[in-house]
Parts: sequence; C-alpha cells; structure tokens
Amino acid sequence: MIKFELFTIPDLNTFTIKDIEGFTGIKAHTIRIWEQRYNLFKARRKDTNHRIYDGEDLKVLLRIAYLYHNGIKISKIASMSETRQNELTIEISQSSQTLYHIHELIDATVDYDQERFEKVFLQQITESGIEQTITTVVYPFLEKIGILWLTNNVIPAQEHFASNIIKTKLVSAIDALSMNYQCPEHFLLFLPEGEFHEIPLLYVHYLLKKNGKMVTYFGPNIPLEDLGNFINTKKITHLYTHILTQSLPFDLSELTLNLSERYPRLQILISGPQANLLQAPLPANIIRLEQLNQLTNYF
Repeated sequence: MIKFELFTIPDLNTFTIKDIEGFTGIKAHTIRIWEQRYNLFKARRKDTNHRIYDGEDLKVLLRIAYLYHNGIKISKIASMSETRQNELTIEISQSSQTLYHIHELIDATVDYDQERFEKVFLQQITESGIEQTITTVVYPFLEKIGILWLTNNVIPAQEHFASNIIKTKLVSAIDALSMNYQCPEHFLLFLPEGEFHEIPLLYVHYLLKKNGKMVTYFGPNIPLEDLGNFINTKKITHLYTHILTQSLPFDLSELTLNLSERYPRLQILISGPQANLLQAPLPANIIRLEQLNQLTNYF
C-alpha cells in the first residue's frame, strides 16, 4: 500500500474549533471536554464567545491527536510533560520505519545540507530506482518531517528546502521521458485552489508518462474555470487530482460533484488522504483511488 500523509502548516493565524476538528480528526465536542477536564490547552475567545486557536495551539493539538490516534489514552497524554509527549511521538514514528536513507535525509534537511541530501537521494535511486525510492523512502521521510514539525524539531523552511529538492528531481526524471503523443488516452493533471502539495501529482505524472500515456500537467492551485478551455480544445480523456490538505477553501464533495457535472464525458480520478473521506455513492464518472497503486489499472 502506498500511503502519503503530511502534516501541513496552515497559512491562517487563527482557527475555529471546527478547523481544529478537521486538522486533528478529533470531534469538536471531544476537544471541548479535553480542554475542560485536562487543561491541556486553553483556547481564547472572540467577542462572540466562540473559541479560537493560534498556530501553537494547533501544534499542541496535532501532537496530542497523533498520540491519541496511535492508541495512547488521553489521560496518559495529559499526565506527560511536553518533552515526554515529543519523545513518545518520535518513538512511535520511528517504530514504523528505520531505513538508513530516511534518517540521512532528515539529518541533511535539519542542516540545510543540499549536497548531502542530493547524494543520499541519488544513491537510493541508483540502488532501487525512482519508483521504489519515492514509495519506500520519500513518502515515509515526508511523514517524519511532519512529525518533527509537530515536536518543534524542524521549521517550515526546512520542510520547503527538502520538498523543493525532491520536486526538482522528479521534474528532471519526467523531462527525461519521451511523450507518447499518439496515445488515445490524454490525462490532465491538476491540484485545485488551495492545494499546493505537488510531489504526489508529479509522481503520477512520471508514472503515466513512463507507461506511454499522453499527459498535460497544470500543477497546483488551479481554479476550475482554468481547466475548461483546455479540456474543450484538446481531446482530454482523464482528469486527475490528489487531495492532501485538510483545510481547503471548498467542500470536497461539492468539488467532486462540480467536476462531474462540468465534464461528464471524462473519467475523473481523485486520490489522496482527503479523497478517501468522500462518502459513497460517487457520481458515475468519478473514480476514487484509495491506494495509488490502483493507478496501474490505467497503464
């Protein structure tokens, strides 16, 4: 199974309890009880008396949610110091993946050591190939970087440093492949407005192009209106998007319905952690890929 989830740092300065529910996967009612019973955090209140949270509150709650979702009782979490919460968070994340290359990439990221990062990355590609590298090293590495952010061990700039090196390598690998312009299947790849996490989309671009498909890449943060002219002009057969970010400026179910109605003749493929939360039944031309390896059905 290919799993790719990354804790992301929102752009807003304050969050409602509903926002926090979306980020953590913990019901707002439960968050209120935890706040009152365990005094783990203290929300501020607006003039309307509604709870609001800042970035530090979000980080604390994400760390608590990570421990809670990994089977640690909230009463036990509440009894821990912040230092112990951080230690346990890192211990849990390390128990699932101990590959040497992942730790080397993390060390290079923390030190902003581009030469070392690229050396480790390219060594792994030489040993295992780009597909194995992305699925067994890069994706777990990005998950760990998310954990390290939660525990105050990396800052956003370090995450951007690593992600942009990976994107550059993927773009180079894509560019080295020949496009099959005669293929009757033409895939248009995009991320909707508010979604900027390009690595999964670039990887799909690589896989499709490698397997002889015609691919056009629009990239991140694309308004739906910008797709229309191209789709109506070119013989697009498939539309693909990957939804990773939890807090987007739209309802995903409404986006799905909108795409289905706008482009009824296309097969619309949607993947990513947030897409897995879509409730069935879906429109007939919407295909949810719960695991990225289901994409092989289209090769």
